[in-house]
Amino acid sequence: MSVYLDHNATTPVDPTVWEAMQPYLREAFGNPSSRHAPGRQARSAVELAREQVAALVTAHRARVVFTSGGTEANNLALFGTTGYPPGAVAISAIEHSSVLEPAQALATRGWRVDLITPDPQGRIPPAALDDALTPETRLVSIMAANNETGVIQDIRALAALARARDILMHTDAVQAAGKIELDFAASGVHLMSLSAHKINGPKGVGALVVHKRVDLEPLICGGGQEAGLRAGTENVAGIVGFGAAAELARRALETRAAHTAALRARLEARLHALAGLEIFGTGAARLGNTVFFAVSGIDGATLLLKLDQAGFAASSGSACASERPDPSHVLLAMGVDRERAYGAIRVSFGAGNTAEQIDLFADALEREIAVLRRMALRESA
Repeated sequence: MSVYLDHNATTPVDPTVWEAMQPYLREAFGNPSSRHAPGRQARSAVELAREQVAALVTAHRARVVFTSGGTEANNLALFGTTGYPPGAVAISAIEHSSVLEPAQALATRGWRVDLITPDPQGRIPPAALDDALTPETRLVSIMAANNETGVIQDIRALAALARARDILMHTDAVQAAGKIELDFAASGVHLMSLSAHKINGPKGVGALVVHKRVDLEPLICGGGQEAGLRAGTENVAGIVGFGAAAELARRALETRAAHTAALRARLEARLHALAGLEIFGTGAARLGNTVFFAVSGIDGATLLLKLDQAGFAASSGSACASERPDPSHVLLAMGVDRERAYGAIRVSFGAGNTAEQIDLFADALEREIAVLRRMALRESA
């Protein structure tokens, strides 16, 4: 038995996406920059995918710049809008490392980085952003939904504050896309990052949606692809897969959201019955597919290993940096103590998960917690 419950890390490629990609891995292999028939065929496929990705977030297709993934999109958003002379950027303390680390790199170049602390539920209050904005602030970056807690931010209200001061607003929507409705124009943001492999598309392809008034500097220069904003021959098969996945996600959004929300409610009903267990972010709007929790007195890395051995794939809040995972920086920013943050476990559902799998996982979780607590009692005796 193997049950995959780590869809916020990556998702399986949908069969329809795989089928859409196949021709561009074999016979339809033309370079989309070539003017002959095979090249034009590839170009048409790329442009159709651009329309499909744009439709997922209600944007104009000309605003979509394809990248190698969400990480490159985030880097392009930060480095492509922050030139010389240095100013200040305001970012939330709960961002993905692909935003936090570029911000740290900007600090070495003379930029001031102002971190915005979330409330205990993981939300970024508009008042906190307002306090962080200064005359030197040139860019704000706040994610649409957190990859660990699933907490959804009020991006429209936050973007309105930035726009009122003529400051660029970026949102990392990698985790939100395909799970909640996104409207690029209505949100008020200037830049939005997306990734294919979070929505049942292939790895290695993403996009940055860029407002027409943003003067973006490319990270990669060369052949002038992607309107001069991202050089390099396009990953045609990957982009086609991204488009197909975006189309599928757009059409199935309501159905998938209802399905995963029902699974979350089912699991959380079981979790609430376990002594010493805390679910994070329950007081905020969250993605319907995400549950982030910790069990008092239980080491999260050990529990994850036991669950893996039992056939259940879940994850900790952050990647391993040593034999023991680093504590979740998201939970630390929310005011959770380090020991509890060390023990956090994330479960994230996808369209293929079932109620039966959730029950089996909850049963296994209860068993493993009981075993670990008995072991702890023997060791302390």
